[in-house]
Amino acid sequence: MPLLVSCQALTASFGANRLFEDLSLSISDGDRLGLIGPNGSGKSTLLDILAGVRPPDSGGVAMRKGARLGYVAQDVAFPPEVSVGQVLERGLTEADKLKLVPQALGQAGFENGDALATSLSGGWKRRLAIARELVRQPDILLLDEPTNHLDLEGNLLVERLLRAAPFASVVVSHDRYFLENTATEMAELARLYPGGLFRVKGNYSEFLARKEEFIHAQARQQQSLATQVRRELEWLRRGPKARTTKSKARIDAAGRLIGELAEVTARQQTGAAQIDFTASGRRTKNLLEAQGVDKQLGGRKLFAGLDLVLRPGVRLGLAGANGSGKTTLLRIMNGEIAADAGSVERADGLRVVYFDQNRLQLDPQVTLRRALAPEGDSVIYRDQIVHVAGWAKRFLFRPEQLETQVGRLSGGEQARVLIARLMLQPADLLLLDEPTNDLDIPTLEVLEESLLEFTGALVLVTHDRYLLDRVSTAVLGLDGEGGVSLFADYSQWEQAQSARRKPKPAAKAAEPQLAAQPKKRLSYLDSREWESIEEKIHLADQDLERKKAALQDASSDAARLRVCYQEMLAAQAEVDRLYARWAELEAKLQGA
Repeated sequence: MPLLVSCQALTASFGANRLFEDLSLSISDGDRLGLIGPNGSGKSTLLDILAGVRPPDSGGVAMRKGARLGYVAQDVAFPPEVSVGQVLERGLTEADKLKLVPQALGQAGFENGDALATSLSGGWKRRLAIARELVRQPDILLLDEPTNHLDLEGNLLVERLLRAAPFASVVVSHDRYFLENTATEMAELARLYPGGLFRVKGNYSEFLARKEEFIHAQARQQQSLATQVRRELEWLRRGPKARTTKSKARIDAAGRLIGELAEVTARQQTGAAQIDFTASGRRTKNLLEAQGVDKQLGGRKLFAGLDLVLRPGVRLGLAGANGSGKTTLLRIMNGEIAADAGSVERADGLRVVYFDQNRLQLDPQVTLRRALAPEGDSVIYRDQIVHVAGWAKRFLFRPEQLETQVGRLSGGEQARVLIARLMLQPADLLLLDEPTNDLDIPTLEVLEESLLEFTGALVLVTHDRYLLDRVSTAVLGLDGEGGVSLFADYSQWEQAQSARRKPKPAAKAAEPQLAAQPKKRLSYLDSREWESIEEKIHLADQDLERKKAALQDASSDAARLRVCYQEMLAAQAEVDRLYARWAELEAKLQGA
């Protein structure tokens, strides 16, 4: 494929911290590159450099002449008093406005181009920002955390757009399902790798397999170097007379080996945040009970007649479209706002810890030191006094960052600060509103384990489908029109959403005279197929659920993950085929 962008020997720093050095990267037509890496490794900075928003400290970026570049940064903002349609129209010719803007509105799911852009929710602002770049028909699109704040429908929409797009893309994301479904190549930006970047052809599961091979090879190299260095050090300790050229050369070689071992060892030193929410250990049977709760917002009913009981050990996921009322329900549970009708009973002295997706609890002007330890130079965690430097280290902050203002930290680093503060509060009930935004994958994995081990009750809102599927013991689905439904898990809710978008086979009637009878338009074979297709669909749906469960269980085994993912895709294709075939037979029966 022809080359679109080439970067050579890029170096970038943030303050005194070197993000990456001598980094090289190339993007060709049609590439769909997923970019991951630890928080603070420089992913957003790299996209800024590619987009020309900031220059590198050294090195250069060359783009093919005439190539059009689109960029959607993490933080999305629009001018005041500008409509959705006006955002899309800016910079276009009149002919393009008439042709491309309606198409972009439809692609992004907007029904009204007259709404003010600033009035949109976070998820719809994200959709608008992506549509704004698509309407300009880029040759390469850069996306920084595009799934942040998006609901399931928005996630699937962006996935479809990228898979069908004629342009190349570079996507920074920590959404593992999203990367699995969209990337044709993966790259990780981290000091672990020589050159600072590890790139693999294939999707996320293929990347995991290749990364595991690389780490094993690095471990073997480190072991071999350590053996050689130990042998050379023993030779040096024997006090060789370094008079001959041969002896001097061996001493020089020993020095190089020691330096090489130090470099490999330094690259291998990676860490993960130590997240562990403290449960109060409360044994109260019912921590929170909601009965008949109704809530309207802006004249629209969000939910009605909601009944809910939270007990220790319950991990409830909230699912629904942007604007369906998930955050509003959390705020009602937290006592910030009142329900319009119904009651919410909380256990006496209930201790609630609330993670706000907007991170309003953080003051961007204070230093990291004061944000982590507001009262002094130490914190009390589980009755133990911990110095602020040690507490910061637990969340992967370096000592020199303690005087950095919170507003200058990356999004993932700010999320870790908030989690660190919340961990100091023993909780009966955790209310987490999008805690995964901007977190890197290693931190996400630690967060998952902590939530699974939490013995209190938990209510979780997240766009991370993998996390929601793994952590939740039940999922409450909100349709944004007053309806609420409880599901056994996220996969069941997702299946229900898919079913809403597909025609459903009619249920068999109880009375013989009303039973569906194939009309004469159906052939004998079609009639036989019609009689059995409902059962086939039911069995195929069950098989798909088993394949999804197997995919979750194989998450830690890269080889098994690939096999399970392909089996799940095949099961999904079979379900889609049966529904399509059912629609064909139904059309024949109706004389279509």
